[in-house]
Amino acid sequence: NGVVFCFSAHCQQCRIQRCNAEYVASTSPASGLQEDAALDVDYCTALRAYALCTRRQARSCRGDLVYHSADFRIKELFSQHNCSSDGPTSAKASSTPRPAALELCDYESRVLALGSAGHQKKYAHCGLFGDPHLRTFRDEFQTCKVEGAWPLIDNRFLSVQVTNVPVVLGSSATATSKITVIFKAYHGCTEQKVYQATTEDLPLAFQDGTRSGGESGSLAIFERGGPGVGRQVKIQARYIGTSIIIRRVGSYLTFAIRMPEDTLDLSEDSGGLQLCLHGCPRNELIKEHMVSRQGQQPHLHGASTELGPLRPPHQIYTLERATAKCRETLQVEDLYFQSCVFDLLTTGDPEFSMAAYGALEDLKALPPSKLKQNSPRTPRVSGRGETQMLAATAANGCLLSLLILLLL
Repeated sequence: NGVVFCFSAHCQQCRIQRCNAEYVASTSPASGLQEDAALDVDYCTALRAYALCTRRQARSCRGDLVYHSADFRIKELFSQHNCSSDGPTSAKASSTPRPAALELCDYESRVLALGSAGHQKKYAHCGLFGDPHLRTFRDEFQTCKVEGAWPLIDNRFLSVQVTNVPVVLGSSATATSKITVIFKAYHGCTEQKVYQATTEDLPLAFQDGTRSGGESGSLAIFERGGPGVGRQVKIQARYIGTSIIIRRVGSYLTFAIRMPEDTLDLSEDSGGLQLCLHGCPRNELIKEHMVSRQGQQPHLHGASTELGPLRPPHQIYTLERATAKCRETLQVEDLYFQSCVFDLLTTGDPEFSMAAYGALEDLKALPPSKLKQNSPRTPRVSGRGETQMLAATAANGCLLSLLILLLL
């Protein structure tokens, strides 16, 4: 239930975020007001102005959770600071202008005033890497075919589309070759900006040649340092509390994003086709299979012989070699490790192990509020073949098996 901005002069807009921003600006240290000054007349004036602004939004914001949280918070503050609801609502002009626009274009500042009203900031993470493997905003982990152009995100703030191309003849495995991000116009903070990355070009600018949008750095592009896995670009959209990391690893791209949950519509029937929100369509999911370590090559259970054998472009990995390589690269055995093993067995390209490592590092850099790094949910296979995606270790010479995803 976020704020819906419309630009018609005749439509009623819920402007509770502007009320929040003006209140934060008027009580910030730069304006000389401190919230902990319980008997400060100027603070009570600012609080009355906040209450007045909120009351004026009652009709247009009816049913908006941010509005109701602000209303509840205001009542608490009146009691906490012993302020009367009667009195002036405007203070003397200050020599320092109030940074209302700056606060409006900073998500963190907008929610600051609601901190003790149960409006705790919660973030969600989505990542796409490798063959490709998808971690959704709902903390589900999938491996998909999704060849061609697919939408990851499409909401009122931004759209993200990826293009995936085949990587191995005779296989449905694909990897990302192009990423397009459209930041939609946000009144007072940024005009529309488009960023596009390909395997040949990972630019440090939007398509119009600029590296920022709006005022006060509310949208900006940076070259990111950190773990040396491919070239990295980070896009920071402060006005919606969102960060994006795009990497070029070998011949392909990886994508990671962190967004506040209140900018997403997480209902089951929302938003149409958005892979980050709802996951891949069922007919695009790659099923789970068992691979024995006794085998020298992955066996495609149920695969059509018409597809022909896998022809990896680099080298053939046995399960032992792939496991050792991924264990050395990732230093953990989780779903990113399993994805790494799958990619090496499928493509024979060692760069895919670095894509898994980069995706894990991006998860650490852009963590969701509830991080379940070692056990995100995965689709289960019912019936006699019911299994879970967990790495298994053998003892005393017993058969060692690894549950990984293999293509049909």
